[in-house]
Amino acid sequence: MDKPEQVALALADALLAGPCDPVIMMKNMRWVMGRKWPWIPALCKKIHRHTGDHFYHYSRHEVADMILADNGFDNAWFRSESPPVIRHYCLLPPVAPDRPVWLEMLNLPSLANSDELANYLNLPHGELAWFADQWRDSAPESTGLRHYRYRWLDKPTGGVRLLEMPKQRLRNIQRKILRQILDRVPPHAAAQAFRKRHSCLSHASLHTGKQVVLRLDLKDFFSSIPGSRIHSLFAKLGYPQSVAAILARLCTHRTPNTVLDEIMARQGAPWQVRHMLRSRHLPQGAPTSPALANLCAFRLDMRLHTLAASMQATYSRYADDLTFSGDEELARALQRFIIQAGAIAIEEGFSLNHKKTRIMRATGRQQVTGIVINRHCNIRRSEFDRMKAILTNCVRNGPATQNRDHHADFRVHLAGKLAHLHMINAARATKLQTIFEQINWPAKPE
Repeated sequence: MDKPEQVALALADALLAGPCDPVIMMKNMRWVMGRKWPWIPALCKKIHRHTGDHFYHYSRHEVADMILADNGFDNAWFRSESPPVIRHYCLLPPVAPDRPVWLEMLNLPSLANSDELANYLNLPHGELAWFADQWRDSAPESTGLRHYRYRWLDKPTGGVRLLEMPKQRLRNIQRKILRQILDRVPPHAAAQAFRKRHSCLSHASLHTGKQVVLRLDLKDFFSSIPGSRIHSLFAKLGYPQSVAAILARLCTHRTPNTVLDEIMARQGAPWQVRHMLRSRHLPQGAPTSPALANLCAFRLDMRLHTLAASMQATYSRYADDLTFSGDEELARALQRFIIQAGAIAIEEGFSLNHKKTRIMRATGRQQVTGIVINRHCNIRRSEFDRMKAILTNCVRNGPATQNRDHHADFRVHLAGKLAHLHMINAARATKLQTIFEQINWPAKPE
């Protein structure tokens, strides 16, 4: 029996190879399955209504996802004695969409095939396939042959996070893809993280002086973005399917079972997390992942921006942190607004971590990315007092007494903290800088 995913992909191939017309789309679906299913007309109309004039800009995986999400298609597998099967496969190529003007303006490198991609990355063709893991479904158990290193980190709020860090040669390849391709594609204006001239301060400053601030959190932001979505992204940037597939594999990863077994033996991990990590996903730790995550969230940002604007509210996103702020209109409709935002996130392939939802009103402390924003961006009083106490004790008792977390270079660590505070409130940070300069640092051994 054919699996739902296989049937959905076969249907998507037939739709994308024919005219974007609901009547012809129905005929193509019936041809693939060899019979008339009652749910086909409504599904074709829904796809046509959702995609509109941009139908051919959707990949086969995206169209297949729309089919899989349809209730009628889903019910056919569980409420029918003979579920859908594939009778015919469409071997025609998909209709090529017109190249949009905005794509020409990006001036991306032209890569017509895998040989040109290998030459562009200064790699022999065999090495390109090896780095892209083209002949393996998962990384081998031998650590020496892996392209990644792994580290499990405990989250402050509970649970674990996996850092997947590419080794040097793959990291260099990913950096070239980042600089020559991804950095030329602008994300949505609401995205404030992982961009030049944007920071946690620019994110927080958008929400100062508002009656209510709402913070939502996306669950498993990087690992929830599958390899098929990255493939679709590169295809939308004008690259042929073969080139898009290799670029996607260079930037995504499957976590080896031995790495997952390590965390299972230690404390366990939810099934959904293990499933995402076993499948191709964006690895947290790769230089390309932040830019790709921002681009994959473009439609999410666009729809949430529109939702916020409908209530005279402001929206911005810092990685997985969604922040909305507004006045009376938003305050009155908060619960309905949260439900609508959650539905949009699910439709765009993400989900909310409801445990981290925060509603902050002007009568209490409003805080975004660690910055207090009630009237203007400021440092938390407790953070200022703690930093002042550490620096004062360093002056009195020596810096070694305060390095409780055993930083390799405590001076650089404190200087970095001061630079962050200076960015938020220069006047208060200057007072701390004066104390910092009084510290008697031990001489470094020659």
